[in-house]
Parts: sequence; structure tokens; C-alpha cells
Amino acid sequence: MTRIVSLLPSTTEIACALGFEAAIVGRSHECDFPPSIATRPVLTQPKLDPTASGPMIDRDVRSLVERGLSVYRVDAAALRALRPSHILTQDQCEVCAASLRDVELALTDWLGEQPAVVSLRPATLGDVWDDIGRVAQALDVPDRGRSVIHALANRVTDVCERSAALADRPRVACVEWIEPLMAAGNWMPELVTLAGGVSVFGRTGQHSPWIEWEALREADPDVIVVLPCGFDLARTRAELPPLLERPGFSDLRAIRANRVFVVDGNQYFNRPGPRLVESLELLAEMLHPEIFGTAHRARAWETLAT
Repeated sequence: MTRIVSLLPSTTEIACALGFEAAIVGRSHECDFPPSIATRPVLTQPKLDPTASGPMIDRDVRSLVERGLSVYRVDAAALRALRPSHILTQDQCEVCAASLRDVELALTDWLGEQPAVVSLRPATLGDVWDDIGRVAQALDVPDRGRSVIHALANRVTDVCERSAALADRPRVACVEWIEPLMAAGNWMPELVTLAGGVSVFGRTGQHSPWIEWEALREADPDVIVVLPCGFDLARTRAELPPLLERPGFSDLRAIRANRVFVVDGNQYFNRPGPRLVESLELLAEMLHPEIFGTAHRARAWETLAT
């Protein structure tokens, strides 16, 4: 009998896309989509206050990592009691969610047959397709995995075909953390290109880089997308002042053109699962509303009020 514990929002979404929502018996504290997943027991907790300000979260994360400590706790006893056949986790980022190391520690001294641990490490859109296939293979539904990937890839192709002929390809800076400043890496530069833009920071397949304010100011991009990892729209708005108060911010080209966008970075962009395709569609709306419309505006993104 398949019994899945998913310790990452994106793996939960992958399992659900493959038709295994009913088989998920435990989740992480961050797994919240689809909403019905909220009834499952929570098996992880952060070792810091997620409601603290961005700078304080950064400080606490650095302190834990520098001491060689995990950012999250996995409830080993609760995990064992659920008797999972599969555990879905990640080793892409120890800051973003419970890691493979956390799971391995929780499985120490496990008696009886151990569950299959599927650990994902996506850095590009292609890696996400591969991960969906890996989860599908582990759950013994490889054909279903190929079907899900095919449907998602078709949506990506639709965006690419509509953006390919655009002469206007704005220069885009994606901000993944506000204080201190971090640009978005991994799959984000790739999504910018597919949506019809040019990414000015970060490289596809590489971790998100810290940047200095002067670097952003000198780059003076046409578009700025603010999508902090783990923050919804309301939280992102609340965290904006340190960015808005930077010297020269009001002089940036993106501000003058009213092209600074605030995004729900919790639900989109920072979850390397099926909804990365929806994230691409959101980005295309922001960059080229004349082609893609603005159907997701207000729900998932908004223009910064100036």
C-alpha cells in the first residue's frame, strides 16, 4: 500500500499531479497546495521564527548554517508512526525546506523495512521534468509521469511561441530576497528568457546570488520583479520599505516606467514543481500584457504602487 510523506511543497504538488493526493499521509509545515492537503499531519517545523522580518530571518538562518545545524526539525517519532512507503524530500537547498540530511537523521535506528526516499535537486526547468519522472517511477506510474510532463511542456511551448517573435525583450531583475539583496537564480533566468525577457542577474542552473544595491542601481533594468522566497503578496508588501528607501530607487528606469511588480513568491516561482509553468505564465503577463493579458493580476501579482 502506497503511503507518502512529502516534506516539500513542490513534491506534494508533484505527487498530487500524479494522482496520489489520497496516498499522502504526512506533510511539511509549508505544504499548502492543493488546500485539501491541510488535513494531513505536519512533520516539520522551522528552528526560527518565520514571522520575523526578512533581515532577522536571514540572520537566524546564517547563524544556524554557520554552526552546521539544520534550519528545520523533522518529527522522527511521528514519521515512524505513519509507516510511510515513500518519503519525498530534497537536497537542493538546506535553507528552503527539510533536507535529505534531516530525513536521514530521522530514519536513524528505524526498525523494519525502511521507506523509499526520493530526494530531488532541481536547478532548471528540465530538472523539474526529470524530477516528476523520478517520482512517477518511484510510485510505479511512469506513463502517468510522462503524461503530466507532456501537458506541462505544451504550456511552456505555447508561451515560447507567442514570445519568440517579440522585438521588445525587456531587461529583467528578479529579486528573491530584499534585505540583504539576493537575485533569483536556478530556473528563474530561464523563465525570464522563455517569457520574452533578458535576465540581468543570476545564471540558469546556478544558485541564487547575493547582489549589492549598487549593482542593481547600475544595471537599471527595465523591469523589476520582487518575489521573496516564502512570502505571499501581503508579506512581500510589508517587507518592501528597505528596498524602496534605497538611495536612487525612485530614479530607476523600472520605477519611472511603472514596471516594478510584486509577486506571491511563496506559491509561485520558488516551488520547483508543476506550478512553475503557471509561474512562467504569470511572468509573461508582467512582461508582455499586450500579448498575454493580465488574468492573474491581483491574485498572484500586482504592480508596485508609486
